[in-house]
Amino acid sequence: MTIRAVFFDMGGTIERYWYTPEHRLQMTPGLKGRLQSAGINLDLSNKELLEVISAGYGRYHKWSIDTLEELPPQRVWSEFILAGYPIDPRKLSAVAEDLMFYLESRFYQRELRTEVPKVLEAIRKLGLKIGLISNVCCRDLVPANLEQYGIRHYFDPIILSSAYGRRKPDPAIFHYAARLANVPTSDCIYVGDRIARDILGARKAGFNLAILINHDFEHGEVDDGATPDFSIDQMTELLDILQEKLDDPAGGGQFVDDRPHPIRALLFDAGDILYFRPNQRARFKVFLRDLSLSPDMVSDEELNALKEQAYRGRINENQYHEALLHLYGITQPELIDRGRQILVEENNNISFFEGVRETLTTLKSRAFKLGIITDTAASVHTKLKWFEIGGFGHVWDTIISSKEINVQKPDPMIYHAALQQLGLRPDQAVFIGHDAKELDGARAVGMKTIAFNYEKTAQADFYIEKFADLLKVPVIA
Repeated sequence: MTIRAVFFDMGGTIERYWYTPEHRLQMTPGLKGRLQSAGINLDLSNKELLEVISAGYGRYHKWSIDTLEELPPQRVWSEFILAGYPIDPRKLSAVAEDLMFYLESRFYQRELRTEVPKVLEAIRKLGLKIGLISNVCCRDLVPANLEQYGIRHYFDPIILSSAYGRRKPDPAIFHYAARLANVPTSDCIYVGDRIARDILGARKAGFNLAILINHDFEHGEVDDGATPDFSIDQMTELLDILQEKLDDPAGGGQFVDDRPHPIRALLFDAGDILYFRPNQRARFKVFLRDLSLSPDMVSDEELNALKEQAYRGRINENQYHEALLHLYGITQPELIDRGRQILVEENNNISFFEGVRETLTTLKSRAFKLGIITDTAASVHTKLKWFEIGGFGHVWDTIISSKEINVQKPDPMIYHAALQQLGLRPDQAVFIGHDAKELDGARAVGMKTIAFNYEKTAQADFYIEKFADLLKVPVIA
């Protein structure tokens, strides 16, 4: 393995932060003034307003930890902080981002760790990419603070939960960051101050190292779930770790792969390769028949056109399910809810093919890069949850989803996206699939192909009947 990128957390890592009740009370009039300027008068004293804000923001914080979702500021203010107050939603929506910026910037006191600029410069001189992944509800806070500290130019990409919609420790946000950096997850290091968010998330995403930097702040949350590779007190200690890893070819430096064959990576389709759905759509068909509707009343052309919209990210999964129900003439809200629930439950009802976990972990131990190229309406975080249950969520170096890059197989772009992130040529990778067109697409870009659970018309370089037979294929064995 090599090290190509270092990602940082923001609060508690790049900067220290703290607050006192007295400081927050001093800042409350400024927030009240912003509300009043927007025509929102709550008739509360400063102390009462602070209590309302603290309680509501606390409820949202707990909810976001439980769900790992990050909501837009307008929803946070209307559904959590000021829930129950008769406020014109248009007025609140117009100032919600500004209110959240004020809350997250002024209700905390922040300062840059003094050693960070020289550490970032040293990392850049090592030739490593530098990125940032931060849980934050406001989109403007992190960029503004980085500019204020004079270090904004070091970070690319900057990934915020407020923009991505998912929070650490969801491994999906780590995969998203690695994809935008064009680096395999196993070539990334993450530095953060929370075990339950930073270390656990990096572990689940398969990052090379997860490093904890100690931050003296009593957040009152349970902070466990993983063990960091290193714990440091000063950011300068990171440079010693990086230099040691880069100087050791076996531990993270310039890895020399002396295997006699050229294959370095295996890229998998997901559905019907790693997992399958027993009795797919059986409950949905019963649901339709109970409404005296025929499952065949909608043409394949209509279904495929709708599926393409979802697979290319033009509509989300909820919209896809609702549109599917509309195709069958179902418009009553209660039936829409029931039908959508059935579709979600059926979608999550997956079984893994025999030998998948054992085979993937064996391939990973042999230093192969592993990736997924999937046409899907489901989010990356949903699929990673399935894979985590299967015991192989951490093995992936790249996950390319049609939903995220708006391209489906067999378009060559989707195969090249995976190859570019891995830093490999097409002849250094194998695609494992079942669909004839998708196998043809992989072969057209220059990849070797392996067919498993395949269609009768599928053409491939190799065919396997059991997933574990991958280990016997000549270009892999």
